[in-house]
Amino acid sequence: MGIFKRIKTIAKADMNGLLDRLEDPIAMLNEYSREMEKELARAQNALSRQIYAENKQAAIVVETKNVIEKRTRQAKLAIEQGEDTIAKLAVQEKLSHEKQLEVYEQQFEAIQHQTQTLKEKISELQETYQELQHKKILLASRANVAQTIKQVQKATETFHTANIARGVARTEERILLMEAEVQVGSQFASPLAQHDASYRNYVNEEELNREIERLKSEKEEG
Repeated sequence: MGIFKRIKTIAKADMNGLLDRLEDPIAMLNEYSREMEKELARAQNALSRQIYAENKQAAIVVETKNVIEKRTRQAKLAIEQGEDTIAKLAVQEKLSHEKQLEVYEQQFEAIQHQTQTLKEKISELQETYQELQHKKILLASRANVAQTIKQVQKATETFHTANIARGVARTEERILLMEAEVQVGSQFASPLAQHDASYRNYVNEEELNREIERLKSEKEEG
């Protein structure tokens, strides 16, 4: 194998390993959790700014109403005192602020609507995040079980069961042969041993006659 082909093979193996790590389901679930946490943080920051804008607009509305009430009192007092010019200026400013108040209240209502919409979106996002956390626990458990089974299956693939079976069969045949040799040896003694046994058990004519005469003499005496 040339040096460039070897480098290409190593690079391909490294890339496949990297892809395997990137496709790790547990790592992917953790990454999704981190992304959702970031989204929640951004949404909460946006809600904070929205609530600030709502409170600020509410203060403007209250302030404008206070100005209108103040100019109304000034106009009434000026009319009572016959100060028509002052009354006119007070009424003019009162009407101007009432028009502004109408705009401010419309803006405040729109901001309130936006705030409510944002709160609902954040609530949905939080529910989705909680579901993800529960699902992550379940999927992580399933992934661990599947990974364990996969490792076991991969390990069993490396077992040379056929070779082991053949080896056991050869061992059994050898043991059977040894047992047969022992059995044959016990059934058939050596010729020399058989001859010795026959010799030891042989009774000659002289021994036979002596035993008969001894038994006869015992009978006569009795």
